[in-house]
Amino acid sequence: MILELHLLQSFPVSNLNRDDTGQPKTATFGGRTRARVSSQSIKRAARLLFDEHGLDTSETGVRTKRLIERTVKVLAEAGRDAEAAPGVVTAALEHLGFGVDQEKLLTQYLLYVSREAVDKLADYSANHWDFLATQAQAKEAEKSAAEKGTKKKAQSAKSKPDKQTQAEAKRILDGTRAVDVALFGRMIADNKDFNVNAASQVAHALSTHVVRNEFDFYTAVDDLKPEDESGADMIGTVDFNSACYYRYANVDVEQLVKNLAGDTDLAARGLRAWLYSFIHAVPGGKQNSTAARTLPDTLLGVVRDRGAWNLANAFLKPVADDDLMAASTDRLTEHFAKLRAFYGDDRLRAVAAASVSGGIAHLDPADTVAGVEEFTTRLLTATRA
Repeated sequence: MILELHLLQSFPVSNLNRDDTGQPKTATFGGRTRARVSSQSIKRAARLLFDEHGLDTSETGVRTKRLIERTVKVLAEAGRDAEAAPGVVTAALEHLGFGVDQEKLLTQYLLYVSREAVDKLADYSANHWDFLATQAQAKEAEKSAAEKGTKKKAQSAKSKPDKQTQAEAKRILDGTRAVDVALFGRMIADNKDFNVNAASQVAHALSTHVVRNEFDFYTAVDDLKPEDESGADMIGTVDFNSACYYRYANVDVEQLVKNLAGDTDLAARGLRAWLYSFIHAVPGGKQNSTAARTLPDTLLGVVRDRGAWNLANAFLKPVADDDLMAASTDRLTEHFAKLRAFYGDDRLRAVAAASVSGGIAHLDPADTVAGVEEFTTRLLTATRA
C-alpha cells in the first residue's frame, strides 16, 4: 500500500537550498530553467519535525560522525577513565568493522543510527574495556613509532569481524526503533547487512514555472561610526529567487512496518508524523534574512494498493499566468484526472484534495475536503482499511 503526497507551495524571496556558489539550486525541466529544492533538504526539514507530530525523541535517529565523542561522555559519566575512553571507543568501532579518523576522532562517514546506539556502544566498550584498551595502546605505539620514523605510519584499520562481533555490531546499529531510519533508509558501506531499504521516496521540488535567479546588493553601516564620516562599512550580494513549487513524496506502508520489525503501532504513528511533517516542512536556508515561512496552498493525497504517480509532468510545459497558484492547481488536478481516466482507478483506495485559496477543479466533489485535519484523517484511515 502506497501513501502519496502532492503539494503546491509558493515561497517569496528566498534561498532555501544553495549550490556550491551560494545561488539557489535550479534544474532544467521541459527545456526551461526551474527553481529546485533537493530531496535531501526537504527530508531533513521534515524529520526535524517528527517529535512535534507524535513521535518521542527516542523513536527517531541521528546522522553523525561523532559517535566517539558522545560515547566517551557517557563512559566518563559512568566513572570510566576519561583519558583512556577515546582510545577504547575508537578500538571498539574498529573491532566492530568501522573505519575511524583517529586524528579527529570521527567515523569515516556519517552513520545513521538510533539514539540508543550511543548507550549500546558505551555498554560494549565497558564490557570489553581491557581488551579494547590493549588494542588502543598497541595502536598508540604504532603511531609513536611512525612519528619517530622507525615504522610506516599506521592507518585506521577496519577489521573483518567474526560472527559474534558481527552480531554485536548489528545490535548496536539496530534501527528497528528509529522511524526516520525506517522511512529514509540507510546505507553503510562497510557492511551491506546493516543497510535499510527506504520506505519513503522523496522527489526534488521543482517550480511549476520558469525561474531566473536574482541577487540583492546590500550595505551595512557601523553604528559607532563618527557622524562626519559617510559610506557603508560592509557591502555584498545575496542570491535569491521566488517560486511556486510542486513537491512530491510517498511511503510504502508495508515496507515501513517491515523496517520497524512488524511494530504496527509505531508504524502508524510514524506514518502520521511523516504526513504532518512533510506538509509543514520548510528548508532552513537563509531563513534569518528572508523569513520565507509559508505553508502549502494546494494539497492532493492518494492512497493506492501499489504503484506511484509523480505528477511533475503536469508542469512539463511551464505555467505562465499571473495567478501561479490557481493555474498550477488547475494543471495538477487536470493531469491527475487524465491519468486516472487513462490508467484506471481500481487500485486507488482514497483521494483527498484541499486548497487554501480556492476551489478544486477536475476532481469528484467527494474527493475534496475542507482542511488539513480532514485531509490527513481521510488518508490515514485509508491506510488502516
